[in-house]
Amino acid sequence: MADPPLRQIDGAAMDYFLIEAVNTLRASSAVAAARAKKVERDMIESGLIPPPVPGQKDEQRDSTGSNARGKGPVDEEEEAVRTRLEAIGMHVGANITEMLCHDRPLFSETLDAVKFVCKDLWAACWDKQVDNLRTNHRGIYVLQDHSFKPISRISSYEGRAEALRKAKLYIAMPVGILRGALIRLGYQAVVVAEVTNLPQCSFQLRLPKGP
Repeated sequence: MADPPLRQIDGAAMDYFLIEAVNTLRASSAVAAARAKKVERDMIESGLIPPPVPGQKDEQRDSTGSNARGKGPVDEEEEAVRTRLEAIGMHVGANITEMLCHDRPLFSETLDAVKFVCKDLWAACWDKQVDNLRTNHRGIYVLQDHSFKPISRISSYEGRAEALRKAKLYIAMPVGILRGALIRLGYQAVVVAEVTNLPQCSFQLRLPKGP
């Protein structure tokens, strides 16, 4: 049976999609948050739940990723956008990995799976390979990209700090892509992204030592 015809899209389509996805999900999350607050307020007024304790609102949960280190309480709407972007990325990463691995045998070593991510997956998603791969040989891998495409054009007239804040939102989907890819390969991984100097980005993968 013949292979289906190859379909191609413009290289900038993913960039435009990510921009619109962030804006759309931000608006959607704002509506969802406002709806949830209204329901909570109505339940308090009806006496179904107790009112919040004064001062407790500031003690919000910090993000478990690198995106919120040193930032204090995380904005609820932005965290909701980040979570939904990561979920979308997981579906994308899993599907792309399944397509790329269609005619390949299973990886016998964790390092082989990580090398696949650094070379094949990176090239399919971001038109290049990882610039640097480091590992402690104990299940932790650090992938470094010196010019990461999804954040290469991010800037802000408000200064470097605001540009970094935006970048940390735009890497949520790539984090999901990596997690989805590794899950499809059989690895439950923790992926933490860090952006300290645009457009550089590093991803820390924490994987089990065996497949």
